Amino acid sequence: MGQWQNSSRPIERKGIRHSCFRKEEMITGSDPGPSTHPISSVLPLPRVWETRCHLLSYAYRTKYVVCIAALGLPASSSPSPLHHPSQPAMDAAAMESLILELHAVEAYKFGTFVLKSGITSPIYLDLRVLVSHPRLLSAVAALLGSLVPATSPYDLLCGVPYTALPFASVLSVARNVPMILRRYHDAGAGGASAGVRTQGTFRAGDTVLIVEDLVTSGASVLETVAPLRAEGLLVADAVVVVDREQGGRENLAANGVALHSLMTLTEVLAVLVRHGKVTQEKAAEVKHFLDANRTVAVPPGTPVKPKVARMPFAERARLAVNPMGKKLFEVMEAKQSNLCVAADVQTTKELLELANKVGPEICMLKTHVDILSDFTPDFGGKLRSIAEEHNFLIFEDRKFADIGNTVTMQYEGGIFRISDWADIVNAHVVPGPGIVDGLKLKGLPKGRGLLLLAEMSSAGNLAQGDYTAAAVKFAEQHSDFVMGFISVNPASWLATPSSPAFIHATPGVQTVAGGDSLGQQYNTPCSVINERGSDIIIVGHGIIKASNPAEAAREYRIQGWQAYQTSLS
Repeated sequence: MGQWQNSSRPIERKGIRHSCFRKEEMITGSDPGPSTHPISSVLPLPRVWETRCHLLSYAYRTKYVVCIAALGLPASSSPSPLHHPSQPAMDAAAMESLILELHAVEAYKFGTFVLKSGITSPIYLDLRVLVSHPRLLSAVAALLGSLVPATSPYDLLCGVPYTALPFASVLSVARNVPMILRRYHDAGAGGASAGVRTQGTFRAGDTVLIVEDLVTSGASVLETVAPLRAEGLLVADAVVVVDREQGGRENLAANGVALHSLMTLTEVLAVLVRHGKVTQEKAAEVKHFLDANRTVAVPPGTPVKPKVARMPFAERARLAVNPMGKKLFEVMEAKQSNLCVAADVQTTKELLELANKVGPEICMLKTHVDILSDFTPDFGGKLRSIAEEHNFLIFEDRKFADIGNTVTMQYEGGIFRISDWADIVNAHVVPGPGIVDGLKLKGLPKGRGLLLLAEMSSAGNLAQGDYTAAAVKFAEQHSDFVMGFISVNPASWLATPSSPAFIHATPGVQTVAGGDSLGQQYNTPCSVINERGSDIIIVGHGIIKASNPAEAAREYRIQGWQAYQTSLS
């Protein structure tokens, strides 16, 4: 949303004098004024309790108790909130209750409104009214906090001025997460200096979660992101109550920001129609408006990241210095596959059978040789035969992390002799550049390639910020051997590789976003390729646990390749 301006016109209603704020985003249009019938004033206490708890019932099922806070009970009644929870999507009943509660406080307005983007809309969402309904405000803020995947840890919160500031403030206090402010104007003597600046305690490299009330084009979020990034802060995610589905998600993704929304405008309309709050005719009018304005451009002057079109894999193959990196691009083009299957099975029999089943659909097979209970020296030769038959590369997910001399012996020797059969391995950058030197000493003469772990997909991991920047630096210093990265959200990196020859592979991919009990977080193929800027989707359980792994692999290959083709336009 846009800025607020203090209006000199007060509103008087039922003997109460209200301070009135006029939203710049709503330039013209009729304003019904503040709500006079908050739900808590028209329902008896037991009914309020029932409604609130129904709205937030799903939170109990995920062990994140926000209903207590929403009802204003003592903090001791509820457990400490999680900093980076992993929550499933809100269920349909809870979503419906929330939408109806927002309708009850007149957060949805129908009429004729000119938005900040310049388009005329038949619907306006006024979430500023929630400041007069603290229990509902607290509930919505808690739900916003549950949207962020645990793969996106954050150090700070920043609400988009000004409507989202209450949401960010409540969430900050509830979770004990520091908040920073983005200012617009000169505060005068003793205040902030003129112009946009960031206030609060922070340091370069901190990760900021953006909090917003609604998104149309995404311009207001980008106006907040730009000065934060100018301070050296990292911004990769934004949470929002309502996505108007008018290009904001795509505009933000193009600027390295993943949008997480509680609800969409389509979902809001469906619930309001079903409960008789809006006529079919009005809903049809709004739907027609949405269909005609699906791609609202960011207004001129909004600070945006220049959109760089993705270079096709065939062209990137010609730029690759490492021979295995070049071969991988060529395999991907030839098979029209950017799918890697994580073969996390415990016997060589299972692994070789799986490789035969999914081989026709994949560009790469990821192994963990040290979990095989029946490993024998002839395993590598058998797997290589299957890889050659089906034209895929073998990626041993060894995650080397020792000093150069030690990793040299681990790579070439021992019982596994990884360098003899694995086309690609990976390594952490914690030990420094010596680890790349050691692996290159044995791998480069055999034409092998190395992926550096720039990010990880597990909850609470430390691979971010300076660590990621160091991985990029090492890769560029050793481009003859380093072919790319294991990454989660390369679109958000401040330090990006100078050459498109480096490939990005992202683990933790499933058709439905979520997580498991051990902290692994999952994103969809479309999100990983289009929003996060990766190249290869790495899929494990979604394929190896399927009743028909070959068919599941085919479906993932199609989804991954379609996402790649879409990203080229």
